[in-house]
Order: sequence, then structure tokens, then C-alpha cells
Amino acid sequence: MDKKAVALKYHEDGNSAPKVVAKGKGPIAEKIMEKAKEFDVPIFQNKALAESLLNLDLDEQIPPNLYKAVAEVFVWLMKSEKKAQISK
Repeated sequence: MDKKAVALKYHEDGNSAPKVVAKGKGPIAEKIMEKAKEFDVPIFQNKALAESLLNLDLDEQIPPNLYKAVAEVFVWLMKSEKKAQISK
């Protein structure tokens, strides 16, 4: 079973939805995850969401039907960052 990975970018200016900045399967997914670990970016696992995001083009904003799922990822990420700051 090939690994799958998608990286999103989001600006908090509120004017645009998150964008797909990297995506891939197999060796490309492994590289994306290695880069995330290298820069201490938490990795969130959700196979169904990854499958949906893999269908988007690079630099494409996520569609409205994925807003809720992606918002849950960003909430998880913010909580993870707060826990990391508290434990320092």
C-alpha cells in the first residue's frame, strides 16, 4: 500500500482558502513527510481527506465541500502547537 501525503498552506488574512502546495504517493509522499518532520510540522493522518486533496491541482484552493474537514485539521494543528509550547 502506497503512502499518500498532501501539504496545505494557509494565510490567516482570511481572504482565501488553504491551498495544496505539495502532494504525492509512494516516494513523493515519503519526501513530503520527511520535510514535515525536518521542519517540525505535525503530521495529521486522515486517509479519506488525503484522497480528496490528492485530486486537486497544485496551488489550487480547497473547495467549499472540504472546508469543514480541513478546518478540523487546522484546529488540531493549533492545539498541537499550543501543547508543544507548554511543554517547552
